[in-house]
Amino acid sequence: MTRIIVVGGGAGGLELATKLGRTLGRKGRAQVTLVDRKASHLWKPLLHEVATGSMDAGVDALSYRAHAKNHSFDFQMGSLQDIDRKRKVVKLAALYDEHDELLMPERELEYDILVLAIGSTSNDFNTPGVREHCIFLDSPEQAHRFRTEMNNQFLKLHANKDQKSVDIAIVGAGATGVELSAELHNAVKELRNYGFGDLDSSRLNVNLVEAGERILPALPPRISAAAHSELTKLGVNVRTATMVTKADSTGLTTKDGEHIPAQIMVWAAGIKAPDFMKDIAGLETNRINQLVVKPTLQTTRDEDIYVIGDLASCAQEDGSFVPPRAQAAHQMASRCFSNIVAKITNRDQKPYVYSDHGSLVSLSRFSTVGSLMGNLTKGSMMVEGRIARVVYISLYRMHQIALHGVIKTGLMMLVGRINRVLRPNLKLH
Repeated sequence: MTRIIVVGGGAGGLELATKLGRTLGRKGRAQVTLVDRKASHLWKPLLHEVATGSMDAGVDALSYRAHAKNHSFDFQMGSLQDIDRKRKVVKLAALYDEHDELLMPERELEYDILVLAIGSTSNDFNTPGVREHCIFLDSPEQAHRFRTEMNNQFLKLHANKDQKSVDIAIVGAGATGVELSAELHNAVKELRNYGFGDLDSSRLNVNLVEAGERILPALPPRISAAAHSELTKLGVNVRTATMVTKADSTGLTTKDGEHIPAQIMVWAAGIKAPDFMKDIAGLETNRINQLVVKPTLQTTRDEDIYVIGDLASCAQEDGSFVPPRAQAAHQMASRCFSNIVAKITNRDQKPYVYSDHGSLVSLSRFSTVGSLMGNLTKGSMMVEGRIARVVYISLYRMHQIALHGVIKTGLMMLVGRINRVLRPNLKLH
């Protein structure tokens, strides 16, 4: 029986393991194992909502172990330490609890086919002070940390009449930075209903700092301009062409020597693959530690190892590289599944071709802007408002359908509507 190991339970990795389990694992054609260092999965593009309390991770997170049982694959909790390509084993690091007590020793898992879907982490570009003083929204733990600090600052503001405002600085005006900026103003609006009557947007000072000439640089200029206009209306201070050179306990310092005061700082200025991937197993990597893959998503130096999602450096025919987006991870999971089945059945594998279906950015409940059908027409169709919001939400529903199927996703949507009546709009604890 073919042993398939998928390391990383993010958007692409979990969808792939689910599909492999349903089709190969259930029929006894393969032994499928998912490895992740966490016990549960949360869709990464929603972390900004967890950070502000708009989403309760305790309700929306998915248990890997329970999901594995329902979809005929095995789950192993652990962190990838190394790969022995000669012996075809992955080595998992020892697992400890918060008190440094050993839960599980180092382990080795044998594979015939290995898929790496570990994702990415924030890239601080070695900027002094960033690691010590900034929050990186790349995990639920960091999102919880942000929410705790945000709530504490609002409590201080409420109790201390001398404090004028809560100052929050966000570095990086990509989707995460832009969406978090808007979500913060929604949080202030909601908090007024829960005992913070003296709190309004004028007492929230959000600085969105971008080194480039415009926000959302990966999107067309007209969409970037629309988002910029909406953020300005909300009261966000958008600073473009502003490079941060240092962070300390009082705020950020720019290249021009300006000091931007902040009690809370978020770094969302770029991504890279985890540092330990740089020299792992002698596989080819690029300057941000991504693994270089062939069009079939197999690594250049080992055809039994596939890479999907943000970890993959995948060149397209026009010389561009597949962007680190959730839709790319979703597409890669589908192509990787087909190629693994083809490999097992000795058929030809097909190249992965990125299909840009457009990009949408949610400005909380205030607006949604974006473009659809990026390469399906001669141009792109700009959408905003209610239609864009519906399409934005549907991206998450597509992820849920890939994991749970249509009926279960429909029931989850119904429960979500009920919870909106039963639960507060913000997670307050």
